[in-house]
Amino acid sequence: MSKSSNSKSERPSVARAAGRMGLATLCSRVLGLVREQVFAFLFGASNAADAFNIAFRIPNLLRDLFAEGAMSAAFIPNFTKALAESRAAAFRLLAGVLSVLFVLVTLVSIVGIAFSPELVRLYASSFSEVPGKLELTAGLTQLMFPFFPMIAVAAVLMGALNALGYFFVPAFAPVLFNVASIVCGLLLAPWFARTNYIPPIYSMAIGVLLGGFLQFYVQWRQLKKEGFSLARELDVLFKPLQVPGVKKVLWLVVPGTVGLAATQLGILINSIYATGAGTSAVSWLNYAFRLMQFPIGIFGVSLAAATLPQVARKLAAHDRLGAGQELNASLRMSFAVNGPAAAGLMALGLPIIQLLFEHGKFQYVDSQATAQAVFWYAAGLPGYSVVKVVVPTFYALGVTQIPVAVSFLMVALNAGLNHLFLEVLHYPFWSLALATSISATLNAVILVILLSRFLPQILNLRLLKAVFLHAVVSLVIAGLIGLFLRTAAPLEPIFVSLQGGKILFWGLEVGFSIFVAALLWIGLGRMLKIEENEKAFEFVKKRLRRSK
Repeated sequence: MSKSSNSKSERPSVARAAGRMGLATLCSRVLGLVREQVFAFLFGASNAADAFNIAFRIPNLLRDLFAEGAMSAAFIPNFTKALAESRAAAFRLLAGVLSVLFVLVTLVSIVGIAFSPELVRLYASSFSEVPGKLELTAGLTQLMFPFFPMIAVAAVLMGALNALGYFFVPAFAPVLFNVASIVCGLLLAPWFARTNYIPPIYSMAIGVLLGGFLQFYVQWRQLKKEGFSLARELDVLFKPLQVPGVKKVLWLVVPGTVGLAATQLGILINSIYATGAGTSAVSWLNYAFRLMQFPIGIFGVSLAAATLPQVARKLAAHDRLGAGQELNASLRMSFAVNGPAAAGLMALGLPIIQLLFEHGKFQYVDSQATAQAVFWYAAGLPGYSVVKVVVPTFYALGVTQIPVAVSFLMVALNAGLNHLFLEVLHYPFWSLALATSISATLNAVILVILLSRFLPQILNLRLLKAVFLHAVVSLVIAGLIGLFLRTAAPLEPIFVSLQGGKILFWGLEVGFSIFVAALLWIGLGRMLKIEENEKAFEFVKKRLRRSK
């Protein structure tokens, strides 16, 4: 009893937990960027980089599909319900789910390791055109497959800790993954290069394994402090399906997996086409999409998280009119933030890529190619963000089949566009990013139209007017940034002649452009009397304060 009360007293308040979670998330994003910079410095957009990206994508797709997505969504509500009954019942449920999950993911990993060459040949057959590339990818895949069981178990532990009121440790765990990757890359890659026995790219694969273990280990230790012990649940380990709630969790995983399958299938199809789009295309597209994750993660996901509780409360009170109005306001704010962000990335992609990645083995030609991919990915940024806001509303309404069906339709469209652009029209690799953006934008449009049948207030002249005004603001921002970059270009040789002048020049280009874009965004918003610009400005300021 005393232990339980002490445990509860040691838990942080909701506000404090949110602040610490925000800090951990910010650290994870920053270190994730550093990890990408280290990777670019060491390997650039080489064949080894392509091999690693494809090899890591295979177990990572399985993680997204079975563990962090469907399993977490099915486990957390049932664990919380069991916790309300008693901590012992919740821990028995956790032990049962872990037992079944570990057996399943371990079997999948063993099969994956055994058939890695065949998987890679199916996934990236064009790699066989480069001597040794297919074999390198298969070897990296075999080494990194154990990451899947570790991270799958870690995802369940994260759900349990969150239900118990602990948020900082689960949010901090990805920081350790990034640190492990950075350290292994910096220490092992040069050593492997000197010995000339192990390919240096294996250093990053070892970092993935170490990082996956650390993500599991720190959360496991925290749960042990809460009193969880597998040694006390030995009977559960041998008969997990007899534990109340385990079968329910497993059955709930099935529709969740189907719902996520479209997204993962789309990623798989894009990767297959990317492997055939030429040497380094996989790496260029990967760097570009990683950069895209920043505005999506900061603004798209955050806005969705802020919107859902408001909409859910209105729906719970049977106030569909109010729910539609809330969602309409959120969509207008999404365009207010993500429209200019997309314009800025499209205009400023090259100096941003140069500033972040053009060091070591990442050359100017890689920056140019990656910037092209960023340009076309950025075109779909408003669409990505709208989908993040709209899809949870369908789930809150209990209408899950619509976003799932539309998602599968968009996968088919994306695959068709990939084939059209690459195989028929013979466009370069960046056309894959264009196809993704077209699909994301159309996905957003269709979902908003279909959702308006349930919440008519979300689609009205006010929203259309806001979209038009934000498009005007975005075009002005992109045009003036482009004009500034062309004006500043003749000054580059002067900076290049100085020690560290390149980085200084790129930093000035990026910093000054962002400063001017922010002033334009605020000034044009007030001039055109765009009310959501002011609200979006306050929203961004709050997010930044919480991240500090």
